[in-house]
Formats: sequence, structure tokens, C-alpha cells
Amino acid sequence: QVQLVESGGGLVQAGGSLRLSCAASGRTLIWYAVGWIRRAPGKEREFVAAINTSGGSTSYTDSVKGRFTISRDNAKNTVYLQMNSLKPEDTAVYYCAADRNENSIGTMEPDYWGQGTQVTVSS
Repeated sequence: QVQLVESGGGLVQAGGSLRLSCAASGRTLIWYAVGWIRRAPGKEREFVAAINTSGGSTSYTDSVKGRFTISRDNAKNTVYLQMNSLKPEDTAVYYCAADRNENSIGTMEPDYWGQGTQVTVSS
């Protein structure tokens, strides 16, 4: 079992930045691709970003490309999402997700989920 705990959410003005963290326990994250999935109020879940086991490959949804950066520190068993130039439409609950198969994160069917952290961007 992998337990995922997100942190770093909060309220920020448009144009501001936040860094989300996803800390894992139970098992090392080194064998898992990890990603971020968000759900905005009244909307469906949306894939945001993913990173492979080594950190050498990343993917992003088009709306965050150039603004968000996903990274991982396997020594700390933690994955990060640096979010810059935030927009009100980025407001959502952000969930960390992990799976041995990176494709499962893209399809939003990972084996493991965190509890989510709220990000609110005011205009």
C-alpha cells in the first residue's frame, strides 16, 4: 500500500504561485509514476500533470503547459507541482495519484490517491 498526503494548497491571487507537495509513505515511490489530477467545482476530474519513475519524462494538460512544473525527489519520497501564473480557472481540489503504469494516471484510474488539497485563485 502507498499512502499519499498532499500539502501546499491555499488561497492566492491571480498571477501568484503555489507549490504542492505529495509525500508518500508505506512504500517507496521510486517504482511509481505520480501525477496530479484536479476537480473544479461543478466540473469533471481533469488530468493536470504526470512524471515517470525516474523523473525523466513529464506530461501536462495543455492549459497548464508553461505555467506548471512537476518534479520528484525520490530520496524524499515526494513529488512536487510548482504552479506559477495561477489563474482563477485553476481553482480546484488537487489530488496526487500514483500507479506503476503511467498511463493509468492519464486515464485518471490510478491505484492510489491522496485526500486532496484545495487551491483557490482569486481574481
